[in-house]
Amino acid sequence: MKFLKKREDIVCFACICILLAFMPILLNYGVLSSSSIVLFLGKCIAFAIAAIGIDLIWGYTGILSLGHGLYFALGGYAMAMYLKLQSTGGKITDFMHTGGMTSLPLIWKPFLSLPAAMLLMILVPGGIAAIVGYFIFKNRVKGVYFSIISQALAWAAYSIFIALSPYTNGNVGITEIKSVFGGIKGPSNQRNMFLLFYASLLLMILIFAFCRFLAGRKFGKILVAIRDGENRAYFSGYQVSKYKTFVYVLSAILAAIGGAVFANFNGSITPSQMTISYSITMVIWVAIGGRGTIIGAVIGAFLVNLCEYSLSSGGLVEIWQYIIGAVFCITIIFFKGGITGLVSKYFPIILKKLSKQDNINKNIGKIERSRAYEHSNGS
Repeated sequence: MKFLKKREDIVCFACICILLAFMPILLNYGVLSSSSIVLFLGKCIAFAIAAIGIDLIWGYTGILSLGHGLYFALGGYAMAMYLKLQSTGGKITDFMHTGGMTSLPLIWKPFLSLPAAMLLMILVPGGIAAIVGYFIFKNRVKGVYFSIISQALAWAAYSIFIALSPYTNGNVGITEIKSVFGGIKGPSNQRNMFLLFYASLLLMILIFAFCRFLAGRKFGKILVAIRDGENRAYFSGYQVSKYKTFVYVLSAILAAIGGAVFANFNGSITPSQMTISYSITMVIWVAIGGRGTIIGAVIGAFLVNLCEYSLSSGGLVEIWQYIIGAVFCITIIFFKGGITGLVSKYFPIILKKLSKQDNINKNIGKIERSRAYEHSNGS
């Protein structure tokens, strides 16, 4: 029991991964009627990876970023550009031709290679985050001011991507792409879908393990110290701006990786993933799941998106966004620890009561057996 108490998050995460691992198997044996649920869960894996990054910057460090949709979209565009060139055989796309281009733009040429595309998928978001973080955190900009700056950055990038339609296809984005394993839609491509799903699941496991390792070491304790008392951390001799910049860059890279996974499952990427509302949605995942726990980010990403998947059809199609918004507000106001906070607070109490009741039942059983034994001897 002591082992489990210290590692409840690992047990919970393992249960989530086991359930996810069984979904393609259930589809293969006909238990699931459609592959759409597997594809949707694949997108949820991408969301969970991005949410883990937001949890590091917000939950552990106390920096509320409302512009992480930018990094999510940049990772998605990097992967989509490579996949689009694979479908065109390295030639210009239809929207480039419509925009008056006759040859592949220089900015697209590195994405002819998968290793180069994956490298840029990390370097571009990480580089932007490093530059922004360096100047902002060095000047000790924090709180609502940082949140506004992150929103402005996302909005500026959104406007640029819309304006550069010959290169990005404007608000339509990059569409009609296959995954790195090939087509994943249709019964004939089921094997490719399974490969992509399990590869994404493995990636999420590795990222969870890495981030939990960081959070459990001295680095994670310093982040919490910065969150709870930044000035005290400064006076203790820690270079707070460097820690904040590093965790901001790391969270941006994780968001970009999530965006790349999302592009594979979604078959497209658009500037809508770069909007402020999309960034706020990511924050909602972490808030509802429970910030500052890593596992809370995963739970929130899956739970909120599964609820949206269920509520956005049928009779609640027009009000499901209000429902999610109301849940977010209630969580922030009354349950700051989110779902994981509620479980960690009340679950031990329930276990204690059950343990007491079990002991009472055992004692009652002993008394009854003792009385029965005395009665039999007396007779």
